[in-house]
Amino acid sequence: MFYRDFARKYFSLFICVCLLTCMSSCELNKETRKFRIGFSQCGDADDWRKSMLGEMKRELAFYPEMELLYKQADDNSEKQVQQVRALLKEKINLLIISPNEAQPLTPVVEEAFNSGIPVIVVDRKIASSLYSNYIGADNYQLGKMAGDYVASLLQGKGNIIEVTGLPASSPAIDRDHGFRDALNTFKQIHLIAKVPGDWIKPKAEKEISSLKQMLPSANLIFAHNDVMARGTYEACKTNGANNIKIIGVDALPGMGMELVSNKILTASMLYPTGGAEAIRNAVKILNGQSLGKETLLQTLVVDSSNVHLMKLQSDKMLSQQRDIEKQQDMLAEQKRIYNNQRALLYVLTCSLGLAIFFAGLLFYSRNLNKKINKQLANQNDEISRQSAQLIEMSARAQAAHEARLNFFTNISHEFRTPLTLIMGPVDGMLENPKLQAHTRQQLMLIRNNAMRLLRLVNQLIDFRKIEFNKWKIRASENDLVFFANEIVQAFQEIARKRGIDCRMLTKERQLPVWIDVTMVDKVLYNLLSNSFKFTADNGSIILSIEKNSETDQAIIHVQDNGIGMTPDEQAHAFDTFYQGDHESHKGSGLGLSLSKELIELHRGSISVNSQKGKGTTFTITLPLGNSHFSPEEIATADAGPLADSEKELFIADLLSSIPVIDEQDAPVSEKRKETLLIIEDNPELRQFLHTQLSARYHIIEADNGTKGLQMAFDNLPDVVICDITMPGKDGITLTGLLKNDIRTSHIPVILLTARTAMEQQIEGFRSMADAYITKPFQFAVLNETLTSLLSNRNKLKEHFTTEVPAVIRPGAAKKTDRKFVSEFISVVENNISNDHFVIDDICKAMCISKVQLYRKVKTLMGTNINEYILNARLQKAKYYLQHEDLSVSEVSYKTGFSSPAYFATVFKTKTGVSPTAFKSQR
Repeated sequence: MFYRDFARKYFSLFICVCLLTCMSSCELNKETRKFRIGFSQCGDADDWRKSMLGEMKRELAFYPEMELLYKQADDNSEKQVQQVRALLKEKINLLIISPNEAQPLTPVVEEAFNSGIPVIVVDRKIASSLYSNYIGADNYQLGKMAGDYVASLLQGKGNIIEVTGLPASSPAIDRDHGFRDALNTFKQIHLIAKVPGDWIKPKAEKEISSLKQMLPSANLIFAHNDVMARGTYEACKTNGANNIKIIGVDALPGMGMELVSNKILTASMLYPTGGAEAIRNAVKILNGQSLGKETLLQTLVVDSSNVHLMKLQSDKMLSQQRDIEKQQDMLAEQKRIYNNQRALLYVLTCSLGLAIFFAGLLFYSRNLNKKINKQLANQNDEISRQSAQLIEMSARAQAAHEARLNFFTNISHEFRTPLTLIMGPVDGMLENPKLQAHTRQQLMLIRNNAMRLLRLVNQLIDFRKIEFNKWKIRASENDLVFFANEIVQAFQEIARKRGIDCRMLTKERQLPVWIDVTMVDKVLYNLLSNSFKFTADNGSIILSIEKNSETDQAIIHVQDNGIGMTPDEQAHAFDTFYQGDHESHKGSGLGLSLSKELIELHRGSISVNSQKGKGTTFTITLPLGNSHFSPEEIATADAGPLADSEKELFIADLLSSIPVIDEQDAPVSEKRKETLLIIEDNPELRQFLHTQLSARYHIIEADNGTKGLQMAFDNLPDVVICDITMPGKDGITLTGLLKNDIRTSHIPVILLTARTAMEQQIEGFRSMADAYITKPFQFAVLNETLTSLLSNRNKLKEHFTTEVPAVIRPGAAKKTDRKFVSEFISVVENNISNDHFVIDDICKAMCISKVQLYRKVKTLMGTNINEYILNARLQKAKYYLQHEDLSVSEVSYKTGFSSPAYFATVFKTKTGVSPTAFKSQR
């Protein structure tokens, strides 16, 4: 333990040192980003826009603390507005924007500026002054300079066509105004056409081509940028107008300058992008330096006279810029190498220190390790010993388990002899034609239940045979249609009595299959028996057979429209000993499991498809032919189907040998009998109790909990016998409802059930049941329990009606009974002096109907209400006469009598003496 704690402590120290080293290395390599600049470009399809972005990136190389977030809107104003809002959400420190159009972009720029974010507008202005700085050439002066150059070039006369940019953009508007103002002073120069080129080549080329008729008369075309100027050149060339002079704007290296140099354009107005200036101004603003509202860029005319010099300067600048970028890359690489080497040095230093430290730790741990190894050896010996014990115990447990299963199987075999000795004499007695009807009913009851028990024993034995591979299949060729029809016919008598449509459907005249008939008929009998159990009268049960030629299989469907299964019940339907939540039909849980095993022995399959409340369909598939059987599994002779006696086992549960006697048909004694309500879902047990108890009690019956509860409320029986597991409400719930309802809380309830566990009995008594009798039961015990409960109930009545009790003894009755009696006595006591007090007043006070009040008082107290009130008043009068100094008249009025004379008459009638004589005896 000490060693583990020691090692854990220093291992944690080692991990911490390594993490600190890695973090230091990461910090060295980490580039700090102090400011975020968002740049929204209206588009980047043309070289001028790309040049602007390139200048920005080159300038940012000098400011590593700046981070540029770039978005371009493909010349779409709506998209640019959305992109600006996205940049604002990314917490930028400054916004640079080159707006596509002035008016649509103005609101979002104002929003950014008003939120405290500095805004630099590049190239194109917005329709507002809410920005920090504007960078760009004076487009009006540029247009005016172009107009002056055109007038000079044309020597003061000629015809001109103007190709403008996007009509709503500020550069196009300002350049047009400057160009026109410059031409206005030259009267012989005429602007014969103006077309929109929207800053792009295809649009300009299309618009100039549409002026095909004017081109011969035109001397010069002025385009607002070099891109449109190139499109104009292509259009003129296509239409044969090769002598027209063309002037553009931008004069970028590699674009406008090349066009002028190649004499495609006559001239181009230099229009700087302002990319580098935008980054420089952004740095100034972010660092808090003062800056003017506008930063105007200088421009000039680039024509054949200076284009070569301008190209040389531009190429020189680009070369220098590439050298700078290359040097920056080299510096960044050297810095990275330096940081990595320094981090490696830190790691090596730490590793050396740790190596020295762990060398000492290793020396120290070797001594501890010897002790620990010794302890581990001892523990290993102990574990080996325990492992051997566990293996031995497991073998013993397995042997004990097998012994229990063998005993269970053997005892199941032993059941057959007693059952045979029960059924044999019973069958002999039933053959007597002079047997009385009552005795025949009792014998049939014995026979049917013996058959059920024999069927369970057979299923258990069959299941054990399969479990130990002792039941070998003996397949023979049989006509499945004929075979299944014989089984369906065995159920026709039951189907006729219950009005169930039971039949077989098939399109096949014959369907030869190789099956072991002793196995498959058990499966079909079991499935049909289950269908009859869970299908209501007048339902439908269909067995259908079909042949699937594609899969070479025979398919059997057993379909009913019974109560169906839940998805959970379907998932466990074939599990051994699984019983679904069907309170009215609790089986052994072996039938379907055994059926599945038998079908799988045939290399077939069985499945179930069901919907709760709609019905169930079992599907069996059996392969055709006998190639799937081994030679040992082929029968040498045909095996016969089940014997009639075995078939009877499957339908024993479906037959009721005792006719149900209607309570209206039972003889009723003229002497009043106490009413007994029997709530039991098993019709044979219910009829047995009816037969045995009808001589002493007036019997009413219910076959489920819901119906039984309603009959208890409607009839208020003297005693209830109730099963626990049954449809509707179970016995525990029903008992609780009866005992907690003031109308029925006084009725004794006997739970008669097969649930024998101690916890289940405690649950029954917690529901306030008066008795709990487990099945199988002796009738004498049930009979004496009924007698005892009713006798105690009658004593309770006498207790409440002997004189008038001042208090209710604890435990004398159920809590709700005591509450009812106490409330009743309290209402009467509070109205003793009220000579207008009537029964309706009690009903209102206790919120109960007059009929229920009469029944309840009569049942619990054995007297009628008026008699009780009179006795209560006389008891009170006796108290006043003996203990109070009151006259007879005063006593009569205090006890609710209308007059002293009436009081004296009633008092003497009941007690045998007058009130005055009674008072004198005190």
